[in-house]
Amino acid sequence: MTILVTGASGHLGRLAIDALLERGVPANQIIAGARTPDKIADLIDRGVGAAELDYDRPETILAAMVGAEPVDKVLLVSGSEVGHRVAQHTAVIEVAASRETITEFVYTSAPFATTSRLILAPEHKATEEALATSGLPTVILRNNWYNENYLPKLDEVRDSGVLLGSAREGKVASASRKDFAEAAAVVLTTGGHVGKVYELAGDTAWTYDDLAAALGEVLGRAVVSKDVSTQEHVEALKHAGLPDGAIGFVTGLDANIAEGDLAFTDGTLSRLIGRPTTPLIDTLRSAQS
Repeated sequence: MTILVTGASGHLGRLAIDALLERGVPANQIIAGARTPDKIADLIDRGVGAAELDYDRPETILAAMVGAEPVDKVLLVSGSEVGHRVAQHTAVIEVAASRETITEFVYTSAPFATTSRLILAPEHKATEEALATSGLPTVILRNNWYNENYLPKLDEVRDSGVLLGSAREGKVASASRKDFAEAAAVVLTTGGHVGKVYELAGDTAWTYDDLAAALGEVLGRAVVSKDVSTQEHVEALKHAGLPDGAIGFVTGLDANIAEGDLAFTDGTLSRLIGRPTTPLIDTLRSAQS
């Protein structure tokens, strides 16, 4: 068995490799694909194979899959370049589909990607559609939001004590990146997953009031959640100097949260990894230690 993990220099890809090693996969049966292999020198030092893999250069994708040990399993970690991901993901899918050795192709998607209003869903939906027509033996991991996405809030509220948002009473069923990485490793190292779509989320869905309380506990000060209209939120972010693209993303995401697009949780993630998911406050605390 040889497993290719794309995006290995990023947070999720690196954690997925850690999880594979912890589950007993020999380092020499893992290939870490990264645009800049120098950034994964620590993985190479641990015996993990390395390959230059640039989503925008299909020849590097092919080379990563046909090395000394041909790849038979792929974890495609979704790219970070919003607006370019469909073409990038499709390039990986097309190369994998041309290889007869692939027995499992795992993709990290978004919650309810094919039906969701989530601002990031369209690119994931298009990727899932490309997979559906590829003929590859596919597993879809629809990851909810990461706890780590809220670490910047610690600095944002440290002085003001105010958590500004426009998500109303919407909830987020987040979990840690490590939780999602472990789920990917389980799927890659156990049978019975091909053809399945997993909606993965944290055990607890929380509101911005809950987030404010967690931030306050970690910081040792009072933090209140201030919910405003979307337009007021836009104006506040403009005043803070955020660029228009970032403002659109932040307020669009809060609108999605208000509509319930990140609230679903049914315990699938904790069942896959065999333990409770990581509470939001634990991730926040880890950033302060």
